[in-house]
Amino acid sequence: MSGHLGPALSRIVLASNNAGKLREFSALNAFGIDLVPQHALRVGEAPEPHPTFIENALEKARHASRVTGLPALADDSGLCVHALGGAPGVYSARYAQLAGGEKSDAANNARLLDVLRAHADRRAYYYCVLVLVRHVDDPEPLIADGRWHGEILTEGRGGHGFGYDPLFYVPALQASAAQLQPEVKNAHSHRALALAELIRRLKNTW
Repeated sequence: MSGHLGPALSRIVLASNNAGKLREFSALNAFGIDLVPQHALRVGEAPEPHPTFIENALEKARHASRVTGLPALADDSGLCVHALGGAPGVYSARYAQLAGGEKSDAANNARLLDVLRAHADRRAYYYCVLVLVRHVDDPEPLIADGRWHGEILTEGRGGHGFGYDPLFYVPALQASAAQLQPEVKNAHSHRALALAELIRRLKNTW
């Protein structure tokens, strides 16, 4: 396949208002894709009512495509802890809020440490799924995912990143995600792995 995917995918709406994600997904520009954040096209946030990452990503992609009439790319991601049966999972961003606390990274990290206090198994992974739909009724969305394996520390380390990054230790890099420089994190993260898989599938499928 050539570097370009043709006019049907020349402009894609990113179903997110996160500027960081737009930068991370800039590798798609090599395929002649103009990736436009949804706020630039007056697309509001989609609901995320589902219990799985894939369903929420599909919800967001279809919503953006429905409003704009364009192909749409969405992601859903979170932290999954083995000892907690995969929690906080899709509820990662509001983990503390669901227990009556505030919605903040600090509160989420504090709750995670509290519920893990009695567990010896600290294994965890960050998960990301990407969904690309050519149109709202696309019967065969392109789906790619990535897992970034690590373990949960007993206290935070580092000042970079966001979310659970200070608690997420990566043995292969001997650092927490929050101790990594952004360019290093973005080369190893769950989102980077999912994007690499998406690009591979674009080359081979579309």
